[in-house]
Amino acid sequence: MKIKKLKKNRQGRVYLTNTLMEIPNPIRNDLSNAKQKIDKSIKVLSLFSGCGGMDLGFEGGFEVHKECIHKEYNADFIDSEVGKDYIRLIKNRFEIVFANDILKDAKIAWLHNFSKLGYKENIFHSQSIVDLVKKHKRGQQIFPKNVDIVTGGFPCQDFSVAGKRNGLNSHKDHAGNKIIGSQPTIETRGQLYLWMKEVIEITKPKMFIAENVKGLVNLSNVKEIIQNDFSKADNDGYIVLEPQVLHSADYGVPQSRQRVFFIGIKKSALNSKALKIFNSGKIPNEYSPYPKPSHAFNNKSNGLVDPVFLRTIFSHLEEPNDALDLSQRYYSKAKFMGRHCQGQTEVKLDWIGPTIRAEHHGNIEFRRLSKDLGGKNIEELKQGKIERRLTPRECAMIQSFPKNFEFVLKERSKFKVSPSGAYKIIGNAVPPLLAFHIAKRIEKIWNKYFD
Repeated sequence: MKIKKLKKNRQGRVYLTNTLMEIPNPIRNDLSNAKQKIDKSIKVLSLFSGCGGMDLGFEGGFEVHKECIHKEYNADFIDSEVGKDYIRLIKNRFEIVFANDILKDAKIAWLHNFSKLGYKENIFHSQSIVDLVKKHKRGQQIFPKNVDIVTGGFPCQDFSVAGKRNGLNSHKDHAGNKIIGSQPTIETRGQLYLWMKEVIEITKPKMFIAENVKGLVNLSNVKEIIQNDFSKADNDGYIVLEPQVLHSADYGVPQSRQRVFFIGIKKSALNSKALKIFNSGKIPNEYSPYPKPSHAFNNKSNGLVDPVFLRTIFSHLEEPNDALDLSQRYYSKAKFMGRHCQGQTEVKLDWIGPTIRAEHHGNIEFRRLSKDLGGKNIEELKQGKIERRLTPRECAMIQSFPKNFEFVLKERSKFKVSPSGAYKIIGNAVPPLLAFHIAKRIEKIWNKYFD
């Protein structure tokens, strides 16, 4: 009998070719089932994608420092060791079938980096979610069919502690423009999660994941309103679990970054056992889609490894003047602006990094400050290293992006994405390693939920 060779699909996953010749029926059926099991991807529709932090986490296959991974708890994360200090994470079953963001720099960076993974330009849509939903309602085919998961970090400026905290009463529209002379409406930035809900109703995924800043949970009853609104999607068709705040440093990300995650599961897609468990209101750990911590930053449980500090992840970086990487070569030249402004402190090398914000120039923390301005890294200054702010690359590594993910992009002598633009899209992103933890947890329990 003849069996065709194994082949690989776009993401490197092995599958069997369709042609099976002269094979007895029982063996043919077994091989056919094996092909489906090996090759079947979980299709992800990504909203508010930014430069792709959440998408990269779901894709997998990127490099992180070995200290970022718990080798016992998360042994199944590891594909291979890369050199002395790095690990390549395993590729996941997820496939991005649609991505969306209104920021030009986000689109350029997403396409530049994800094209290396085999993704095509037509996957990314740069119109606002409001305009895309309206086009769908006018009969255009906008969203792909057979979507399994919808993800989206809906705009957080209106819920952030660092912002004006307008919440649901934002006075910016869905394109980020200031509204003049009118009251907030359903199309304002603070209510774009409702348009994410519309996409959920259109595509009917088995699951959705919505992300926002921790400040949302402390803003009146906004968390309960959003959770309740999401649960009404598709005629009360989704179970929306109690949102959880995840701290990035608990998952090997060297950053003080907390985000709230809303996870919804389609009732009619659940198998009978899973539906019974979710309806009971008492969800055992083995059915929870939220990942368990791997690092002992907030949670001091036995067995967790130490959090990852900046000295570890910065150890192999060249100084800007010596770097070929444009994201390391350029940095904000804004001078010290006084203690009353954010971003006017030096990062602590033997601690996690600050929250990387979607701002630039004077709001970017210093890599080194002089002793007179409160700097502690005096030995580095004595070595001739300059007083300066963090580079985009350093900010990206604090966010857990791999070193080969490019942000500052040039075409001939002109910037396609400037250092200022790079800072913004890095700060807007979900840390890829945190997203990877979520993705692996969902991948692990997928077959517990759905037949």
